[in-house]
Amino acid sequence: MSAAQFTFIFIVALAFATLAKLWLARRHLAHIAAHRAAVPEAFREKITLGDHQKAADYTSAKTRFAMLGDLFDAVLLLAFTLAGGIQFIAGLCGAWFGSPLAQGVAAIVAVLLLSSLLELPFSLYRTFVIETRFGFNKMTLALYLLDALKSMLLGAALGLPLLFGVLWMMERAGGYWWLYAWLAWMAFNLLILFIYPSFIAPLFNKFTPLQDEAMKARIEALLGRCGFTAQGLFVMDGSKRSAHGNAYFTGFGKTKRIVFFDTLLERLSGNEVEAVLAHELGHFKNRHVMKRIAATFAMSLGFLWLLGQLMQAGWFYDGLGVRTHSTALALLLFFMILPVFSFSLQPLLSAYSRKHEFEADAYAARQTAAPDMVSALVKLYQDNAATLTPDPLYSSFYDSHPPAAARIAHLQTL
Repeated sequence: MSAAQFTFIFIVALAFATLAKLWLARRHLAHIAAHRAAVPEAFREKITLGDHQKAADYTSAKTRFAMLGDLFDAVLLLAFTLAGGIQFIAGLCGAWFGSPLAQGVAAIVAVLLLSSLLELPFSLYRTFVIETRFGFNKMTLALYLLDALKSMLLGAALGLPLLFGVLWMMERAGGYWWLYAWLAWMAFNLLILFIYPSFIAPLFNKFTPLQDEAMKARIEALLGRCGFTAQGLFVMDGSKRSAHGNAYFTGFGKTKRIVFFDTLLERLSGNEVEAVLAHELGHFKNRHVMKRIAATFAMSLGFLWLLGQLMQAGWFYDGLGVRTHSTALALLLFFMILPVFSFSLQPLLSAYSRKHEFEADAYAARQTAAPDMVSALVKLYQDNAATLTPDPLYSSFYDSHPPAAARIAHLQTL
């Protein structure tokens, strides 16, 4: 393949992905607007028209802003590639650093930092305008900046050693470097899963043991029925940052713990909390977490093998506007353009996730009462202003959870 041919393929793929995202978003907006005037029949006894319209307006505002973000991302990718941004940064790093390994790390870090800086206004607008307008944001600017600083330092502490190691293997480990890098990547992810509950999450939120003895007793009884062991039941100060509510279990092996947002406990009854937790335990019981980890590892192995082939091809660099051929720039280019070429896989990944959600709901209905799960979901949709009327095609592409009507209808059959 020639560089010109690959440039053409890249432009076509980027245009297709971007236009498809915009077209799906427009469908979504039109579908929500068409159903804004009336609450869907299945929800009329539980959701007020005001709450339904708030959800419609909130979803529409986020979707319109996401469209702007999609256009910006496409322009930024072109600026980094065909317009010569990466080549310019690589030239600067080559002049400043003597070691090829240091040059590669510096170039990747510089691109990531610049991308984050350019996307900062979007994040600020999303948090302090859209989320604030609809009553969800509880963050101050100081807390936002502190979180950003912590994330950056944490990313440097954990990510830089991994990046150095991967680039060293790409340079020195021979033709099977991609296999060794994959093994290192797996070990890194498992380490993060292991240390996240005890060392990473507490850097951002406060976790306190569940104090409600009656709630604690019924949850422990549920855990016993489900054969689940955890290091503890914790309440997270989610209200410090957002009014959204959730519950999850986290950790790996002996570090597993169950976490409730304080906003969730304030809103749901004891039966509803138990049902939501049973749903989360359904993911554990059906080995969804392990299946997703295995699928992620399998895809990452394939992607690293593909990178191993592309980094030997001059047309891969030249076709993306980069004259300097190096392992670091191959790694950077590959993962920058990967979302463009993998966009068509999105519906399959979303369908796989929705299948797991249906299975977890079914498990919750066996362990608790299905009507409790239904009433909990209705409250969560209401409190999180999640639209009850998403466009079906848009939902099939993006939604990791089934639409509200389909999910509740499924629970009512159990």
